[in-house]
Parts: sequence; C-alpha cells; structure tokens
Amino acid sequence: MGHLLLSFTLLFFALSPINCDFVIDGIRSIQKRSIAKPANDIEVYSIIINSQLTSRFAHNVITSRAVNRANVSKEAFFNVDLPKTAFITNFSMIIDGVTYPGVIKEKEVAKKQYEKAVSRGQTAGLVRASGRKTEKFTVSVNVASESKVTFELVYEEMLKRNLGKYEMFIKVQPKTLIRKYEIEVDIHEPQGISFLDAQASFITNDLLPAIQKSFSGEKGHVSFKPTIDQQRSCANCSTTLLDGDFTVTYDVSRESPGNIQVVNGYFVHFFAPPKLSRVPKNVVYLIDRSGSMHGRKMQQTKEALLRILNDTSAQDHFTFILFDSYITLWKDSLIKATPENLEEARKFVKGIYLAGATNINDPVLKAVEILNKAHETKAVPERSVSLIVLLTDGEANTGESNPAKIQENAKKAIQGRYTLYSLGFGNDVDYPFLEKLALENSGIARRIYEDSDADLQLQGFYNEIANPTLTDIKMQYPENAIADLTQNNFKHYFEGSEIVVAGRVTDNDLNSFNVDVKAEGADKSVKYTENIPLKSGDDVSDQQKYIFGDFTERLWAYLTIQQLLEKRLHADPSEKANLTAQVLELSLKFKFVTPLTSMVVTKPEEKDKEEEILVADKFVEGQQNQISSARTSWQSYSQPITASASSNYHPTFVDSDPHFVINVPQKNDTLCFNIQEQPGVILNLIEDKQLGIAVNGELIGNKKTDNVISNETYFGRIGIINREMKIRLEVTTEKITVLNHKNQKTFSWQKRGSISKEGFNLVVNKRSNVTFSFGEGATFVIILHEVWKGHPLHRSFLGFYTLDDHTFSEGVHGLLGQFFHGIEYEISNVHKTDNPDKPDATMKVKNKLLTVTRGVQRDYRRDPKNGIKIPCWFVHFNGEGLIDGTHTDYIVPDIFSIAS
Repeated sequence: MGHLLLSFTLLFFALSPINCDFVIDGIRSIQKRSIAKPANDIEVYSIIINSQLTSRFAHNVITSRAVNRANVSKEAFFNVDLPKTAFITNFSMIIDGVTYPGVIKEKEVAKKQYEKAVSRGQTAGLVRASGRKTEKFTVSVNVASESKVTFELVYEEMLKRNLGKYEMFIKVQPKTLIRKYEIEVDIHEPQGISFLDAQASFITNDLLPAIQKSFSGEKGHVSFKPTIDQQRSCANCSTTLLDGDFTVTYDVSRESPGNIQVVNGYFVHFFAPPKLSRVPKNVVYLIDRSGSMHGRKMQQTKEALLRILNDTSAQDHFTFILFDSYITLWKDSLIKATPENLEEARKFVKGIYLAGATNINDPVLKAVEILNKAHETKAVPERSVSLIVLLTDGEANTGESNPAKIQENAKKAIQGRYTLYSLGFGNDVDYPFLEKLALENSGIARRIYEDSDADLQLQGFYNEIANPTLTDIKMQYPENAIADLTQNNFKHYFEGSEIVVAGRVTDNDLNSFNVDVKAEGADKSVKYTENIPLKSGDDVSDQQKYIFGDFTERLWAYLTIQQLLEKRLHADPSEKANLTAQVLELSLKFKFVTPLTSMVVTKPEEKDKEEEILVADKFVEGQQNQISSARTSWQSYSQPITASASSNYHPTFVDSDPHFVINVPQKNDTLCFNIQEQPGVILNLIEDKQLGIAVNGELIGNKKTDNVISNETYFGRIGIINREMKIRLEVTTEKITVLNHKNQKTFSWQKRGSISKEGFNLVVNKRSNVTFSFGEGATFVIILHEVWKGHPLHRSFLGFYTLDDHTFSEGVHGLLGQFFHGIEYEISNVHKTDNPDKPDATMKVKNKLLTVTRGVQRDYRRDPKNGIKIPCWFVHFNGEGLIDGTHTDYIVPDIFSIAS
C-alpha cells in the first residue's frame, strides 16, 4: 500500500469569520456534469447518514463512498459539519479493501505525530469551529486510479430539550448529484413519543415524497432518500437542489414529571415536570452602548429589547443599566412590568445612544446592588427568580479592566443568590471571560452572531429563560447505593427545558430505585417521588440497549465530561489539574475526541513501516476549543484535486499590486481582491487584540517617469507587533529590524541570519524571504521581490503569507485576519463573458449578492520568479461586500498601530 498517499488537510472555517486581494483555495472544477455519464474523475456515489437515537442520546454514523474512474491518482475529500457539543468516537477509511482505523490518544502524544506529519508536508485534518452551532471536520485522501475509498465517521451527542422539543439539525449540501443519498433516523424513547416532524429548507413538491416520517409508542422513524431525478434542480439539470437544512424535531410523552432508566449498573434520570405556575422574575438588563456597538448592532439590540418588553409578563420586575465608560440607570430600582412602565421603557430603549469605552465591572456590581435592595425591602415577591443579563460586544477596557478581578468582584457580590447570563455580541468580544463570568454565577454564556437575525438570536435567548417554574431544585438518590453522580442540584427550571442526571449504581442487590426531587414553586414547596423496580440482567429489554454497548453508561460519561470541562474553565490551578486528569481518563476510556484528546489514523509506509497522522482535534472557542449547542449537520464536497493536499495547500496572503488571496479549504476554493490606495497609506492586515498581535503594511508606488503613469502599488514596509512578547519587527526591502524591549538587532537581506528566543523564532534566507513565528501557532513568511537597482520604473517590494494561523482568537480581524476562521458564501449562475478564461458568477455572502469573476493570482513561495497560478473568485471594488465595512476602515496611522 506504499503507493497510496494519505494527506490530511486542515479545515479552518469560520465560527466567527476570518477575513486585500484574497485567494480562497479551492474550486478546481466549476462545471457540473451529468450523473449518467461520469467523467474520468472522482465520483462520490454514495452518502449515507444513519442516526440511532436512544433516550436523547444520538449515535451517528456517516458513510461516504467514492470511486476514482481516472487512469491517474485523484484526491477525494470527506467534509462534515458536526455539532459543537458532539464528540467524535471513530473515524476510519477503507481503501482497496484495507481499513485505516482511528485511535483516540492523549493530545500531547498525538501532537508528536502531527508535528512529524507537518514536517513531511502533510497537514492534519482537524475539527474546527465553522458556524453558529457546528464545527467542521475535513480529511482528504489520494486515491489510486480505478480504486474506491470509503470514509466512515462516528460521533455521539446528547440532544437538549429547548422550548418543548428536541431538535436534530442536518446540513445537506452534497454539491453534486449522488446515486445513493440517504438519511435514516431511528428514535427509541421509553417514555413514548408525543410528536415527530421532519422538514427541509430546500424542499419542493417533487422532493416532498422523499421524506418519510412515522412514530408509534416508543419508536419513531425518519428517512430521506431522494432519487437522482428528485435531486435535480430542474428536469434536465445536472445540478442538485439538495442545499440547506434538514431538521428532525420531536418530544416525548409526559405522563409523569420524570423518567428513570437503569441499565447494567448505570442510571439516567430525565426530569421535566408538566406545566406549572410561572415563578415571577426580576431582571436587570446590562446593555453595552460603547462606541463599538455602532450601526446595525445597536439597532438590532433595540429591536430585540422592544420585542422582549412586549413579551414581559405583568408579574415581572425589571430595569436597564446602560454602560460605556460610565453607567447610566433607567431607574435606580426594579420596576413592575405594568403597561405604563413598559411603554416608558420602550421610549427609553428607542433613545439609547452610543458613547465611550467599555466598563463591565461597575454595571455588574450596580445590578447586584439593585437586586439586593429589592429583596431587602420586599419590593419583589419572595418566591421569584432574580437574573442579570449582560450584553456586550467587546472587552473591558476602562474602569476595572482585569478580567480575573471583574470575575472575583462579581462572584463576591452575587454570593450565589442571583444568576448572571453573558451575551457576547460579535467577534471582538472576550468570550472566554464572559463564559467564566457566567459559569461562576450559575449562568451560561451565549454568542450572538453579527448577522441579519441578530435581534432574533437575542429574543430567542430571552425565550429560553422567559418562564421559570421551579427554583432550587435538589435531586436526591438512594444513599450508599450510587456513585459518580453528575450535577444534581440546579438553580432554576425553565418551562420547555429538561434536567438530566446520570450516575453509577453500586448496590447490586438494589431491588428498586427511588428518587426524590425537592424544589420551590411559584406558591409553595413541591416534591416529586419516583420509584421504579429494577430488572434483572436477563430481563433488560433489548430495546433499552444502545446500538453498541449500553447507552446509559455512555450518556453518563458524556454528561460527566461536559460538566467537568465547564468546571475546568473557572477552577483554581490545583483543582484544574484534578479535573484535567478526570476528563482525560474518561475520554480515553470511552474513546471521545475532547479538548484533551486527539484522534490519529495509522497507515502503512514504505518498507512495511507504520506512521500515525493526526486526524481529529477538538476546537475550543476563544482558546482553541469550545463546547456549546447541539445540532447535527452534514456537508460533502466532491470536487477533485489532481495533486496531493500538501502540494496544493495555499496560505492566505497578500502580494503584488496588492492582491489579497484568501484560502477557503472548506470550499476547496480561493477568493481574491485588490486594494487600490495611494502610496504612503498603511493598511491593517491582521489585528488580534486578545493576543496583542498586529500586522500592518505600508504601500509604495512605482517610480515616476515622464513617459509612464502607473497606478500600481505594493507593500514596501511591513510592521509586526506582539505586545505580550514586547517585540516589534520591521521589514523593508533593505533590511529586517527586530526590537525587543530596549534591544535592537538588524539583519541585511544580503546574508542569512536567525533569532530563537523565548517562543520567538526568525530566519532570514538570503535575498529570498524571512520566516518568523510566535509560539506554536502563528507563523508567517515575508517574501522579498527584488528588482535590479537601476530599473527605470519598478521598485523592490514585499509579499506577506500566513503559514499557521490556528491560534488566533475569535476576535482576530484586519484585511487578512478576518478570514482566519473561514467565510460562508455560495457561488451560482456561472456564465461566460467576453473573455472565455474569466467567467462571471453570482456570490451570495453576508446576505449580499455580488458579481465575481473567475481569475488567477500567483503564490510566490515556491517559485519566487514566476509564481504558481492559483484560480480564484475575484471580488471587485476593493473587496466591497466581502470584507467587513469598507477598505478605508483598515487604514491605520502607524506601522506599529494596534488597538488597545
């Protein structure tokens, strides 16, 4: 099997998007072909998604099969969007009858295989954040001529009940007609299924019969098996209309408040009481009105607040605190939600204006003060729920700006009496800080994405917490008979949600299982008691057994790992070490890819040697990993690439006039655009306020002559700053200067030189390029384009390339930086122009329709003289519509400019 080259490609898509002339690496073939007459190419002929759902716990298997009909090797891709809360449990490939299995290993162990792969020019395929609810997983494999490959990915997740239903979301986007495309969802709920539905955003009358759904008693089934003709976008088209969301929703019967299932020594308890009287709520809304909330952000915030006021119950109390550099109170106490007060509040919301910086510490403490006063004076009902809802789009940069100190102050003030929810609006927010702030105070954090529906996202969050029905819920289980219990005390229960507790049964002689649930209701204390007889091993129903092993044990492990990871986020160092050890042990035992583990695939090398290459590595938002939300989605791309991924990988870069080139691996495509500005203008290429890293470039023009007028501009000087390392790096066409504290070192382009110190590495290659890196996750190359000294028109200039950008935070921005986490767009209506080599197309991006042109840019890393041609979709007018704002927003005053 040594002739097979397996190469794994890093998919760096955008949860919070990454964003010059950009090249997005990818669309190798823009022409669709008939499924009836496959070209000599890679054909994906089968995609099967099989989900087995047992008591909310989903075991998902995605199988994709492809054949290479060509007489030369071709590259096939396996791409899929996964729920962020899902854990991959297996990935394998079958090539020519040989299976290459995945193995879960400790991350530090797997890292060595990754580094070895990178050194050989192979890059790992990782799980990365890609959207609001998903992260993207991509692997490519070079398939020998006339050979087949099968990809199989297995992942597990627990569906959460929200607003009275469980929802499984599947992204359907095969990109081509598929001979066998199937989605099969089998549901088994011992409580019984009360309703089941399945819908697709792309559904047509012709496609409607392809969706089958049924349920009876404990079992439900959904299938989607469109024929080739049903998939066609029109009667004779070779393009597919399967492009959108496939959603399965259901709920279970509620004959009793809870349901307990005990299988082979593990139990799981689902608690969702029937409709109860609503507990009044007291809410202090903390609204960021700093200058960064300008434009659509503030307008959408106002629209959401107005809707929330319309939905506010008459028994609730509320108030607003606006904050920028200072705080502004609507009222200095909580106000009852009477019609008059609500109308006054609407007028206040409509009049909110922007001012100043961001002070988070003071409004939080003021909110606690207001709630304390309301309870002490009995201005609010004794049986009520008190909440603080914080909305901000940035990080604290005035007043108390130390995140750890703000967290300490908030926790000390709240003392467990109130719940704090943190809403982070947009990409520049310090999300890890907001998450810790919320988790330490019984709440959760939620990111609000800058999009046309941001107001609906805000309102949707409010709907989740709109109707509390129980407080101080305590779940009590048989003493001395259970162990390893997951969280069993809860601050609130909101209507339409569900509480899930799992644990291990240690008493083998237990004949029955008793549970007492005590809580405070709207009018009185309430108590629920469950008692179920335990079945012997022989009596355990086959229906209670999971698709493999016992679902109760895996669900317990899943819940335990999720909760330990949350605790780990805000634990002190000594506790964090213990939590880390527990998560690692469980992850390895149950074969979950978590933030502490990675998956590697073993493949044979030449001379019967074996090598392991990293395949899956869990993403964590704001650091490198984050877990949130739970939906299923699937995406398959089938455009082939004729060379290995290692040779075709293109970075995101800017070079020449200046042409910005954006690599979009999740699309196997490239985007590009130019920026036209005057010589002397300095443009921000990358800015990451959280990491304290910025890259700026100064434009130069050609020489002025009497006979030639040139509007071309290039980068003649590039400045890089790393505040944390206290390093400034200035690169010109003449020299490279490194300033570290008060020390300065200068290198000439005329000879080789290097620095390696405390995580900073720099290598100057004579008259060629300079490579530099910060730590393990930020590596760049600056290329020198040198012209002969007496050239009558042209000057020497620089090109800037990003080789590794995976450690940049969610808030990274700049003309290049905003694309480091991906960009969502769709290409359609490809049509010929006067130039047959440059077809036009329609690009849908950021809710805009742009006309783009297929063109070519050049990557000069491997061929400094001629460059390597890279096809890309060219976005006109300085990238307008693709980049955030306009290109003039990226003009900065100084080569070392960075936002404070």
